[in-house]
Amino acid sequence: MLIHGFTDTWRSWELVLPALERKHDVLAPTLPGHAGGPPLPDEITSSAMADAVGRAMDDAGFETAHIAGNSLGGYVTLQLAARGRARSAVALAPAGGWADGKAAYLEMLDVQSNLLELSKAAAPHAEALLSTMDGRRRATELIATNFEHIPVELLTHQLMGVASCHDGPRMIDHARGEDWELDAGKIACPVRIVWGTEDRLLPWPSAAERYRSELLPQADWVELDGIGHCPQLDVPVETAQLILGFTAP
Repeated sequence: MLIHGFTDTWRSWELVLPALERKHDVLAPTLPGHAGGPPLPDEITSSAMADAVGRAMDDAGFETAHIAGNSLGGYVTLQLAARGRARSAVALAPAGGWADGKAAYLEMLDVQSNLLELSKAAAPHAEALLSTMDGRRRATELIATNFEHIPVELLTHQLMGVASCHDGPRMIDHARGEDWELDAGKIACPVRIVWGTEDRLLPWPSAAERYRSELLPQADWVELDGIGHCPQLDVPVETAQLILGFTAP
């Protein structure tokens, strides 16, 4: 089970899918409120995304699964692990790790809000913007340090996905009051947390502080030197191996 981040779609995992599908049946849904995903409920709750992924697992006949997620999807991965739905959990830069009382995540939400507006303005010009190396660098600077290998068609899809994330503002408004609770004591499966040292959205190590010191200090922590917020795009071969190495019986 693969869970993407905020404003993204299932195709965030496209570059790691071939390696994972050689070993596992893989389900990679698009989250509610995102481009191509199901609608969000009228009232957003802290469990809405985990509830939706749980339903997708039920529909696919997955009582449990090896689960990997990035950013918001990493937080949802840990929520599902606390529900007993994970055989193993690999969280790539999971949201919710800020120390209590810190406002850094509010600044990050402001960045996300600005990105939503910029992407809407850029969407009609996506082909021209992504036709140059400089344009592709600008489009990926907040998610990856290595971008040359990412297909232009995938980058175009991602840009259009952000622009089409119509419930993004509503999700951001909810996130401003989110307490990012996690019943970590109920997580019984192995947990691996992966973080890039050049993450510009959830900076290492400050955005991981609560997970490292309070919630999941016993997790298998992997630090990726020089890598950005989305390792599955940045270093897909290494990311696939980090996931597969944690799913072996």
